[in-house]
Amino acid sequence: MEQLTELSYALDTFYFLVTGTLVMWMAAGFSMLEAGLVRAKNTAEILTKNISLYAIASIMFMLMGYSIMYPAEAVNAWWPGFGAMLGSTDHTAAEVLASNGETYYSGLSDFFFQVVFVATAMSIVSGAVAERMKLWAFLLFAVVMTGFIYPVQGYWKWGGGALDALGFLDFAGSGVVHLCGATAAFAGVLLLGARKGKYRADGSINPIPGANMPLATLGTFILWMGWFGFNGGSELKVSDVAEANSVALVFVNTNMAAAGGVIAAMAVARILFGKTDLTMALNGALAGLVAITAEPLTPTPLLATLIGAVGGVIVVFAILGIDRMKIDDPVGAISVHGVVGMWGLLAVTLSNPESSLVAQLTGLGVIFGWTFVTSLIVWSVIKMVIGIRVSEEEEYAGVDLSECGLEAYPEFVGSKGSGK
Repeated sequence: MEQLTELSYALDTFYFLVTGTLVMWMAAGFSMLEAGLVRAKNTAEILTKNISLYAIASIMFMLMGYSIMYPAEAVNAWWPGFGAMLGSTDHTAAEVLASNGETYYSGLSDFFFQVVFVATAMSIVSGAVAERMKLWAFLLFAVVMTGFIYPVQGYWKWGGGALDALGFLDFAGSGVVHLCGATAAFAGVLLLGARKGKYRADGSINPIPGANMPLATLGTFILWMGWFGFNGGSELKVSDVAEANSVALVFVNTNMAAAGGVIAAMAVARILFGKTDLTMALNGALAGLVAITAEPLTPTPLLATLIGAVGGVIVVFAILGIDRMKIDDPVGAISVHGVVGMWGLLAVTLSNPESSLVAQLTGLGVIFGWTFVTSLIVWSVIKMVIGIRVSEEEEYAGVDLSECGLEAYPEFVGSKGSGK
């Protein structure tokens, strides 16, 4: 019996670490997606944002974020308080055996799994503010976002706080991760303004195409793959028959929702534009994934496909609507992760009998309100202190040169090419 308990602990810990690694791989997906959807002159800078935000998220979550999100002793249901920095101790074999199955994975594996989630939330911000934000303004915001803003609202649900007590359900983070990240991006974009030339004087919209659709497609497939860890790992264990079956269902539903999102977005784009827009297909896949993330366990595969398909329809109209409002989001992050994240939270009520529409709407409103207000304050302070936007000349030349001092494609763009 002891050997079986220790083996289950080892297996669940390994599963947690592997699925966490899949989620970490989503950082590569965001990097490739965003690099493909921005112009060539801004590629190096967006890649710099993505690798640096991951590092910042890891450090800030170690220093304070994890202890805020999962406090040893919270002050109350709304305020977790500040705890100690993450230590290096973990469960002993005796503790695991004495827990009667309650302790079934390493504490440090839980930290690793949670830290890749906060990095995902911050990755959402980078694409929305692309091509005109100062790099170090973005990095300063990342410090506060990953160390404080995200962990507090994460505590309210996953740390056993007020939203969890209310009955708000969010299996893997349509709200806690995706809506939170998109709302922080929305607050930043409102202060930042649109890219030069995006909206003409007569009010018409000037499309600014991305530089590399193969990269954007690769990034989407990487995100799709990583999402199996995102949702599958959130089941938390795999070491018995019931849990293994649940994990398999989560994987299937995650995949089916993405497929539904692709087909629906393609169909809507074809109807609206008369063409099959690749960028809408890519965003449709991501929308389907975001939509199913709040509840990938209780739907049937067919219902999961339909939930993803609705997400695919919503994202097309959301991208068009936000653009008409002159809110410039180069990669559609606010639509994919924010608007569809809201749909994902509401879609929980379609299949989970323990859900409540009131609780889901409350959680949605609380996450949006907290993240928007705190993010707007932080962005405003950064804007007053160092500014958040590059100069018009720097934006025209590309932020690769002004922020990073190099070009991603020196042979093809910029002033320091091969001379051909």
